[in-house]
Amino acid sequence: MADTATAPAAELGATTAQLAPVVVKKYANRRLYNTETSSYVTLEDLATMVRGGRDFAVYDAKSGEDITRSVLTQIIVEEESKGQNLLPESFLRHLIGFYGDSLQTVLPRYLELAMHGFARQQEQMRRSMEQAMGGFLPFGGLEEMGKQQKAMMERAMSLFSPFRPPEPPPSARTVEELQSEIDSLKRQLEALRGTDAPPAR
Repeated sequence: MADTATAPAAELGATTAQLAPVVVKKYANRRLYNTETSSYVTLEDLATMVRGGRDFAVYDAKSGEDITRSVLTQIIVEEESKGQNLLPESFLRHLIGFYGDSLQTVLPRYLELAMHGFARQQEQMRRSMEQAMGGFLPFGGLEEMGKQQKAMMERAMSLFSPFRPPEPPPSARTVEELQSEIDSLKRQLEALRGTDAPPAR
């Protein structure tokens, strides 16, 4: 059981992709009930499922409303409170500022693409390390992929700095198609910014 919980999501993808999402019900006392195992679970248990690549959906037990997004947000808050800070304060401030903004409809897709590219680069690094077991580590290749990961996340973060000049596209062939879609979204964002710009005084 422990091996399944700690295995990378990509490694379990072939198995978990065929399974229907686990239905979790949240009751008025805030307890979460896993209908697949017929047992109560915690936010930490759900976080373990996410890391293991197991999909789930959370519903309010009384109204039947899908509250999965809210519960996922609670998991992030709990993880951040443990000192495992992945979200910089400046990122959070900018993110809050986009609520109610015209860019709100474009931002989720942009962030999703950026994170997908980052995860794909991470998987490439993991495979390289596995192939190097018993031999010499490909330091050059790992260093290059590390630079690509950093560049991808910097491009994602640049969205929150409207006056920052655009950065050059990545050199990695594996993310060319992804970058093309991101560039298209950037142009949409710039057009929306121009529409919302205050009149000159």
